[in-house]
Amino acid sequence: MLFSIPDGMEEFDMQPNGIRMVPALALGLAILSTGAPAGAAITILGGGLARDCYLSAETKRDTGNALATCDRALSEEPLSRRDRAATLVNRGIIHMQARDLDRAIADYDLAIRSDPRIGEAHVNRGIALLHRGGRDQEAIAALSKGLAMNPSRPEVAYYSRAVAHELAGNTRAAYEDYQAAAALKPDWADPVEQLKRFSVERKPVGRG
Repeated sequence: MLFSIPDGMEEFDMQPNGIRMVPALALGLAILSTGAPAGAAITILGGGLARDCYLSAETKRDTGNALATCDRALSEEPLSRRDRAATLVNRGIIHMQARDLDRAIADYDLAIRSDPRIGEAHVNRGIALLHRGGRDQEAIAALSKGLAMNPSRPEVAYYSRAVAHELAGNTRAAYEDYQAAAALKPDWADPVEQLKRFSVERKPVGRG
């Protein structure tokens, strides 16, 4: 799904440090583009259907067969609370890969009810809300909650939250989150490319 940042965004004065950040002219912004991870699958150890569901989410296997595997894992296997929540998250990721955002969000909600301590459930819910559109503040809240739980791929959460902040008009927060994503995963090109759209200009700080 493609999001665009409106042209002519106002410059954001960052006081009192005298740094001014000015976004470059707007560019089309792809949320989690082809080369970027679409979410953070949760590892299931051992064998069985739940493990196969995880591998399907992680490797983007055929979504039809993958969903059937996840469904069977949830209905047939005696999963712990943690593994059930993880399997719901992994099935939600597969729904996202199939562009079925409503089912993805429903699975993340179920996972959070099952085990609210899993950060990936909140992160992936935030990503799905961002793709859904029009729920930027809710996405920011979900991503922030997930980040506070030390998810396995925090760079994905920071990048997604940066996009949400930018869409919500909070340029400074967006810039800082793109920086955090780039610092956590320097070989990931997407946040580095987004940072190129910003320039940071120092301006004199008035003396009292």
